Amino acid sequence: MAEAKKPSKKEELLAEAKKLKLSVTTKNTIAQIEEAIAEANAAKESTKKVAEIVETEAIAEAIVEAEAEIDAEEKAAKTTKAGKHSAKGLKEAEEKAAKEDRKAHASEAKAEEAAKPKVVIKTRSRLERQGKKFRTANELIDKTKEYSLAEALELATKTNPTKFDATVELHIRLNVDPRQADQNIRANLVLPAGTGKAVKVAVFADADDVAAAKKAGADIAGSDDFLAQLDKNVIDFDVLIATPAMMPKLGKYARALGPKGLMPSPKSGTVTTDVAKAVSEAKAGRVEYRVDSTGIVHLGIGKVSFGADKLKQNASAVFASVRAAKPASIKGNYIVSIYTTTSMGPGIKIATSEL
Repeated sequence: MAEAKKPSKKEELLAEAKKLKLSVTTKNTIAQIEEAIAEANAAKESTKKVAEIVETEAIAEAIVEAEAEIDAEEKAAKTTKAGKHSAKGLKEAEEKAAKEDRKAHASEAKAEEAAKPKVVIKTRSRLERQGKKFRTANELIDKTKEYSLAEALELATKTNPTKFDATVELHIRLNVDPRQADQNIRANLVLPAGTGKAVKVAVFADADDVAAAKKAGADIAGSDDFLAQLDKNVIDFDVLIATPAMMPKLGKYARALGPKGLMPSPKSGTVTTDVAKAVSEAKAGRVEYRVDSTGIVHLGIGKVSFGADKLKQNASAVFASVRAAKPASIKGNYIVSIYTTTSMGPGIKIATSEL
């Protein structure tokens, strides 16, 4: 029997290429066939490695998912339906811990702020904020002393810090309650030395009283012609005097006169049948006073140029009027304190025994 013929190298390579499904023929050289086979084997090996990598990553992801599921199951197993181990309880515990943490941080911040050196801002006293002339005048006054009336008025004229002829004022604190009708003190008087002001007096009366008023020194006097001026809102007087019979006609002007303190009133002596006397007193220095809401009487008693003697006459007249107005319901001390001052000067305390 004849021995089988051994296939050539090219035939072996073609057979191997056929298995790899390569498109090579007998026309290709051995070198080309070997190169094609080598490329095919390399590509196959690369594909195998990629597959292995993908498989490894899939396995890793599966492991991670499995571990997450196990953790969730363990947490669910530990979490009860109610109580401090429930989902709600755990959430509240977390919120409480966060709140405590915020409190701790706030306390630390507060402690740090407290530890910082504080800047002390020194506020100037009221006296230090006053002008130089006022402070100089204030040095002449002993704040611990109660002066006699004569001493206080003499000192007031010396401590006037202004260049103009200032008004000398009295401020008398009374032990009264202005909310009580019998303690709402109000009175008027004529200052013996006058007020030092030029007062313009108007009189609203009938023809006969108008003539008497003009003779007594009234600056304005009339009846219907006076009302015509009020209709035009012309108010150029300081005091208005009227007779009782003419008061009803002034009612419609109360809103214009009242806020200015010009509405005639029997208590102030500006509603009277004796207009001549009222005009004379107004020109001579009639003043009206009443306690304010804190029980203090504020009143000007003249000018610095009057001198201490004339000012003392006026102050004594005011004191006499205040004493006479004392309500019967007041028991004990009636006068709490008395001060005098000029329009822009320092206050001087007067002994209450003077009143």
